[in-house]
Amino acid sequence: MKVHDLRTPALLVDVHAFDANVVTMARRWPGTSLRPHVKAFKSTALARRLAEAGHTAFCCATVKEVAGMAAAGLGEDLLLANECLDLSPLTPIVQADRARITVAVDSAETVEAAARAGIRDVLVDVDVGLPRCGCDPADAGRLADLARSRGLEVRGVMGYEGHLMREPGATKAELVERSMALLLEAHAEVGGDVVSGGGTGTWDVNRWVTELQAGSYCLMDTEYVAHAPEFRNALFALGTVISRSAKGWAVLDTGLKCFAMDHGNPTVVDAGDCWFVSDEHLTFGVAEGTDVRVGDRVRVLPAHVDPTVSQHERLHVVDGDEVVEVWEVDLRHW
Repeated sequence: MKVHDLRTPALLVDVHAFDANVVTMARRWPGTSLRPHVKAFKSTALARRLAEAGHTAFCCATVKEVAGMAAAGLGEDLLLANECLDLSPLTPIVQADRARITVAVDSAETVEAAARAGIRDVLVDVDVGLPRCGCDPADAGRLADLARSRGLEVRGVMGYEGHLMREPGATKAELVERSMALLLEAHAEVGGDVVSGGGTGTWDVNRWVTELQAGSYCLMDTEYVAHAPEFRNALFALGTVISRSAKGWAVLDTGLKCFAMDHGNPTVVDAGDCWFVSDEHLTFGVAEGTDVRVGDRVRVLPAHVDPTVSQHERLHVVDGDEVVEVWEVDLRHW
């Protein structure tokens, strides 16, 4: 199959850029020192490629992702790095020993939810500066004791310095060190072998975690690549020009239902500049000297990979104009 044969809109993965990103990350974080975050790509086929590269421990954001990874035989070490109060869909997986599942906890309620579901392993999630989930570092030891009293194995701690992923380079390392000092302070009280955290934006400056939770690096997006320039844009949306105005613009069939827009407009590749995005349309100003006609195919870079992928059913892996593989986005939805 050729790229031109695809119905649009369609997501494309440049196989050479993807493979280069995997190799770059593995040099710094080999094997299970990297815990790829499934939420970035929501595909067990892509995850299997990472497992073949030695990354057999995975991070998940939803119960469905955990269950899907286990069903695909990728359950060697799965971390649900998100607080959840209903873990019951995971109970039969744990009981059947089909996967090792660890969940994040940051309160008595989430500890109880894990115990009630029969989960065996937890990480204490610690607030390291991002105003989201995570307990106060001073409370981590108490939560670890509570978890152990409920029969849970406490593997260690996790903390996500997400507020620093896009910090300018001059200050990033120092601020990450401050955040990780909070995590290590909590770890001293909690114990265990695991200090989990970080992401694509701090992959080169976080020296304190034992495992890095990164996912965006595989595919990358226009908003993130400036903060981790060692990785290449591998994900594109393919659109068809459905209208061409003599006044200087053209319209693609890739609209809001194709892209996540929380990080800004997507980027039209080579053909012009995105003006605005509507429900089913992307209007772009045609670059001077560019011959754009109705029916032409145009590639577009998304500004935010994770929620863009979740809006599609499959990823088409391409080598130039050749479709070499199709990866189902089988972990989409909740």
